[in-house]
Amino acid sequence: MNRLFLKNAAFALLLLVAAVALAELAARYPARWDLTQNAANSLEPGSVEVLRQLPGEIELAVYAAWQDAKLGDMHRLIRDFVALYQRYKPDIKLTFIDPVKQPEEARKVNIRANGEMLVSYGGRTEHLTTLNEQTLTGALLRLAHRESQLLMYLDGHGERSLEGVANHDLGEFGKRLQQNGYRLNPLNLALAQDVPANAAMLVVTHPQIDLLPGETDKLLRYVAGGGKLLWLVDAEPLRGLEPLAEKLGLLLTPGTVVDPAAEEMRAPANWALGAGYPPHPVTRNFSLITIFPSARAIGLEEGGEWEYARLVDVAPRGWVSSRAAQGKPVFDKNRDVPGPTTIALALQREVNDREQRIVVAGSGAFLANAYSGNGGNLDLGTNMVNWLCGEEKLISIQPRAVKDGAITLSKTGLAVVSIGFLVALPMLMVLVGGWLWWRRRQ
Repeated sequence: MNRLFLKNAAFALLLLVAAVALAELAARYPARWDLTQNAANSLEPGSVEVLRQLPGEIELAVYAAWQDAKLGDMHRLIRDFVALYQRYKPDIKLTFIDPVKQPEEARKVNIRANGEMLVSYGGRTEHLTTLNEQTLTGALLRLAHRESQLLMYLDGHGERSLEGVANHDLGEFGKRLQQNGYRLNPLNLALAQDVPANAAMLVVTHPQIDLLPGETDKLLRYVAGGGKLLWLVDAEPLRGLEPLAEKLGLLLTPGTVVDPAAEEMRAPANWALGAGYPPHPVTRNFSLITIFPSARAIGLEEGGEWEYARLVDVAPRGWVSSRAAQGKPVFDKNRDVPGPTTIALALQREVNDREQRIVVAGSGAFLANAYSGNGGNLDLGTNMVNWLCGEEKLISIQPRAVKDGAITLSKTGLAVVSIGFLVALPMLMVLVGGWLWWRRRQ
């Protein structure tokens, strides 16, 4: 009896020691796994990287009543969301102010909505009325970069506008750049003496009418002086921009890219799918598919003054066709240029002891409002601008696409599930219980 007692006591003691050891290990080396379908309880790697690059304390002041008619306990919801950030940066300070009980405090900082957040970092503040990972991380990015760089875009010749809402405009792209802290301003070279010296870069899209020779001269002076440029070249006549292409040493193959992979994806025949991204800061860790409507091939003359890198290769099984599309595209070995085809280049050189950067992409439509939501188009365009402006650390945080977790059942399926749980399962339990009772009576 004593031996049995000692064995049981020893086992209980070992079990207790093991439990204490496991608790200590869990405290010292915490680990979490997000098993939700949409990874709703974790941050994107980009957000984590942003937090790692922000030294010092971040203050988040939320002006919200405790209860909301639709959302319920707002304090708990916001606290749980901010906890995702505090997991990687513990010195994020979160405070709540009730605008109903403390209206003066809310008026001091111009609070306009219940649930509005005031983000403070490095002596600067920003208001957020919509709270999600994209908006909060974007605000932290903007606060971390003290200088809001001016991005100008060529205007006055029917170009795509970075603030326009038409399908061919680049308004959604412009909004993304503004979220990253850039300021946008149109530039009409017929009125401006030159490209302003305070412009971080210039965006040139396809003009609908010819530039005047004097306007082209101003562009050439800007490039000669080391100006940074994003040029979106459509597969159409250059309309006065031929000297710019010559200055950059570009080889613009006539025609548009035909990509059989797009047809296999049931996409329009004039689309090219970007899936091959040679190594470069613009494409580092970038693996999203991009869509380039009516793309043209971009090449560079050998032996020029520019160092260059390919950014996007498309159509490994396709070709460049100079013929108008009529029916199903067919490769003509006598007239067409076989793929793969490069449709975006990054150029670099030293000018006045400064590095000059230029990106040329063979499709203006890939960032147009009608197409920018496809794949990773906006992300790639934003990466191009960030690299041009020397802001490689800026990243694009996309809101997660929420997967539909609802289960849709047919009437037959619903009947089967209902009968199974409401009738069959209870009957099975009764039968098993009766059988066990009968066995014990034997």
